Amino acid sequence: MTGKSLSFAGKLRLSVLVSLFLGISLILSCSPGDNLPNGDPDNGGLFLPDGFEAVVVVDSVGRSRHLAVNDNGDIYVKLRVPNQAGQGLVAIRDTDNDGKADIVEVFGDYEDTGNYGTGMRIYNGYLYFSTAGEVYRTKLEPDKLVPEGEVELIVRDDYRNAEHGYEHIAKPIAFDNEGHLYVPFGSPGDVCQEFNRRPGSMGMYPCPQLEWHGGIWRFDANKLNQTQQEHGYRYATGIRSVVAMSWNQEEDALYVVQHGRDNMNRTWPDMYSPWESAVLPSEEFFRVDEGTDGGWPYYYYDQLQGKKLRNPEYGGDKKIEANPEEITYPLMGFPGHFAPNDLLFYSGNQFPDRYKNGAFIAYHGSTIRGPYPQAGYFVGFVPFENGRPSGPWEVFADGFAQLDTIVNTGDAAARPMGLSVGPDGSLYITESVQGKIWRVMYKGKKEDFGQAALDKLEERKNTRTNIKYPDPEKDNLEVGMLETGAKIYNQYCSTCHQRDGKGDGTRFPPLVETEWVTGNKRRLIEILLNGMEGPITVNGVEYNQIMPAHNFLSNDDLASVLTYIRRSFGNNANSVSAGEVQRVRDQLAAGKAN
Repeated sequence: MTGKSLSFAGKLRLSVLVSLFLGISLILSCSPGDNLPNGDPDNGGLFLPDGFEAVVVVDSVGRSRHLAVNDNGDIYVKLRVPNQAGQGLVAIRDTDNDGKADIVEVFGDYEDTGNYGTGMRIYNGYLYFSTAGEVYRTKLEPDKLVPEGEVELIVRDDYRNAEHGYEHIAKPIAFDNEGHLYVPFGSPGDVCQEFNRRPGSMGMYPCPQLEWHGGIWRFDANKLNQTQQEHGYRYATGIRSVVAMSWNQEEDALYVVQHGRDNMNRTWPDMYSPWESAVLPSEEFFRVDEGTDGGWPYYYYDQLQGKKLRNPEYGGDKKIEANPEEITYPLMGFPGHFAPNDLLFYSGNQFPDRYKNGAFIAYHGSTIRGPYPQAGYFVGFVPFENGRPSGPWEVFADGFAQLDTIVNTGDAAARPMGLSVGPDGSLYITESVQGKIWRVMYKGKKEDFGQAALDKLEERKNTRTNIKYPDPEKDNLEVGMLETGAKIYNQYCSTCHQRDGKGDGTRFPPLVETEWVTGNKRRLIEILLNGMEGPITVNGVEYNQIMPAHNFLSNDDLASVLTYIRRSFGNNANSVSAGEVQRVRDQLAAGKAN
């Protein structure tokens, strides 16, 4: 009897061991993508490294900013502008794991004092989110997609930059492991000038804006109704504008990517060429420790030279360097105006090992790089080791704009904005034009990811006009447009407005230094498409003549002539693209049809 029992027990143990062996073998033989949904045939329009696929979770939820993915895979998105009901949060659930959203609900009951909502993070069971002026939280409940509890106010901005304007008012948020919340308060101007953005206006010294802006403040993540003045602690200073910010768990430290200053050619045309203004100054990648001083507004980073240089508003001559013992140098400098709008350190296990603990950055895309192609509009990656970049920055996901050359921001079909990692290690990406969300997955074998994939990424980095450094001559988009525009202007416009654009002084208005030309582009396009009649006042003088419609011109020709008048006669406004003309033409046609 005892022998038979031992024999049975032995057989049972053997059966269990065989089952475990087969299970382990099956697991080892499976690729990491076996339990992941299928990617879209075209990866949702994205270019990705070898072995990666993307599925569009949802095509359009509204102008999306940041997002957060919960432990159960639910997705939460912050919209830039609330809907008509005042709701600016979106909850998304995929119930059958096919990668596509099955439930999309807009919710939120909170006061929004601005239209620049951005932050969205999950911390200690709460969904934290921000508007232009507030940071809120609401409790997440197990198995419930939409939180049902009260929305609590954590921090309210008292708008101390109101006297200077409302620039750089976004409120990204990050949390450490000790119960602290970090919030940037961006600069209320470009570079702390006495007269903001006025050519030749010098910088104020010491910069008074640094008392309440141009830095990062720390708060209690669990305390309600805090204000910057009463409860905030200035953790770091000299940081102009931050939208991309994240707490690096591996290093237990805060990291940010700063937006650099604007329009150096327009402000200091004798010192900076249009090309220099397009690629400088750098977007700076900082590790931010307590007491960090990034140097704004006195210095900017020139990534081409690898130097911190004094701004011309403070006597800089492109040579005077900062003392690295007095201010913090960036870990890395990216080309100017990429507009880094989210930062994520990859903590998942799905991707190849080289991505582990590295930094993904969503470059929302420039608006002021003219006369060169707009740049950014992709997701980049920076490999990390020991808390610092271990190699140059790379391309990871591109193709959002669906264009080879982006003349103006409005031409881009999508602009990558927010980043988050799901519980299975998938990377989620939002964009801000329509609100499309991608889920990026690795389907290959990790050991197969190597140099061939990296070479393709490097080729894209060096060839795509939205990523590479522009050639000063070949990539100047206005060279051809200005030549064509001048011919069209002289043929159709100069008789009235004169070849010098100054008009005749009595019947036909000037095109020089007037908001009618350098201001709202849509209004200017409409004038050429529809014509104009009736009295108008230009530079204090009233005119009353008929401006005939020029809708017989092609979109390209209209874009060229409008670019010509906006860039000539002493005007210095940005270009008009054929895509912008087409959109206005379509909207006018649709209005007439209705």
